Amino acid sequence: MKTLFTHISKLMGIRSELKFGAEMNSIDAIENAYLLVENGRVVGLGSMRELPQFDREISLENKEVIPGFVDSHTHTVFAAPREEEFVMRIKGLSYEAIAEAGGGILNSARKLRAASEDDLFEQAKSRVAYMIEQGTTTLEIKSGYGLSVDSELKMLRVIKRLKEAFPITIRATFLGAHAFPEAFQQRKDDYVQLVVKDMLPAIVADDLADHVDVFCENGFFTESQAEVVIKAAKRYGLPAKIHGNQLGYSGGVQVAVKNECWSVDHLEFTREEEWDLLTDSFKQSFGGTLPVALPGVSYFLGLPYAQAREMIEKGLPLVLATDFNPGSSPINSLQLVMSLACTQMKLTPEEAFHAITVNAAAALRMNQEVGSLSPGSKADFLVMKSDNSLAKIPYFMGQNQIDKVFVGGELYTQH
Repeated sequence: MKTLFTHISKLMGIRSELKFGAEMNSIDAIENAYLLVENGRVVGLGSMRELPQFDREISLENKEVIPGFVDSHTHTVFAAPREEEFVMRIKGLSYEAIAEAGGGILNSARKLRAASEDDLFEQAKSRVAYMIEQGTTTLEIKSGYGLSVDSELKMLRVIKRLKEAFPITIRATFLGAHAFPEAFQQRKDDYVQLVVKDMLPAIVADDLADHVDVFCENGFFTESQAEVVIKAAKRYGLPAKIHGNQLGYSGGVQVAVKNECWSVDHLEFTREEEWDLLTDSFKQSFGGTLPVALPGVSYFLGLPYAQAREMIEKGLPLVLATDFNPGSSPINSLQLVMSLACTQMKLTPEEAFHAITVNAAAALRMNQEVGSLSPGSKADFLVMKSDNSLAKIPYFMGQNQIDKVFVGGELYTQH
C-alpha cells in the first residue's frame, strides 16, 4: 500500500550523500512537499503541485519534516548510574583519579556482572523508548561493561533483544577492549588475548555484533594493543571503530586511519596532523574514517570540546553523537547534543543537523539506508512542532521540538 504524506511545509534532508565541510551548511529541501512511502521505504517526494498515485493519504498539517536522527555512539546498556562519581567530580577529582580509585568503567563492570539479563533489558528498554521520543530512529549500542566472556555476551544478548523489541534500526558494537579488569592490571596483554581468542569467537558464533570498538587512550589500550583487536576482528569480517584522543594525543586517529576504521570518536585533542590524516583517509578505497565529536562528554566532565569548527573548515564530514553512558555523558537526546554543538562548538544549526543525520549514518556505513529521506531510504522521519525547526532545536535547549515520530512510515507509539 502506498501512503502519501501531504501538506509538509518543508521537507529537509532529502539526499543520502555524505556532507563534507562547507556542504554541511547547505540544506537540501522541498517546500510545500509530499512524501510517498511504500513497504516502509521512501518511493517518492516532491511538490504538492504534482501528486502521484496513492492508496492512503495522511496530512502533516503544514509542519516541517526531517529525517530521524542517527546516534552512532552510545553505551545504552548498563546496570546502574554513577551519580556518586558525579559528586566526586564536583569536589575536584578528575575522571582519571576516579578510575584509579576503582570508579569509572570498572565500577560499571562490577555492577553489570551482578545484574540479570532481564533487568538489564528492562532498564535499557525504557532508555531506548525515551531516545525515540527525542527523535533517534537509528541507534548504535556498545558492550564494554562486561570485561569477561560471560558478561560481554550478556550485554550483547540484551542488545539483540532490543533489536527485536523496537522498530528502529539498532546496531551492536563489541567493546570488550574498553578497560582492563582488576585481575589483568599487571598482565594487560593477556587480557587483549582473552578479547581476541575467547570473546570474539563466541560473539561471532552467536552473531551478536555488527562492529568492534577499542578504547585507544592514554592509560587504557595502546596503539599496538588496539591493532591486535582490530586485525582479529577483521579476520571475522567485523569492521572497527575507535575511541581516541579523549584524554590526550593517544594515537587513536593514527590507528583508526591506518587500520581503515569507519570512525574515530571523541577527538577532544586533535591538531593539524590528525586533521590531515582524516582528510587523506577519504581518498582511500575504504571510504574514509569519519570524525565523531561527543560534546556531552566535554560538558559533563569539563573537558575541552573537540575542535569541530576547525574540522569543518578543513573540509571534513563531521559527526555528532551522544556517547550516552553512566559515567561521562548521561545525555540521551541528540536534540541536546545539537544545542551543545551550536552553543559550545559554534556549529550552525544546519551543520549540527547533518552531523546527526546523514553523516552519522555514514559513520555506520548506512547513509543509503537511514539518515535522509531520499528515494529507497527507510521512511524514518520526524514531524516538528513548529517552523524554523532546525534553529529552534538548539535554541530551546533541552525542550523536545518533535511532534510525531514515524518509523518505517508508521507512527511510533510508546512501548
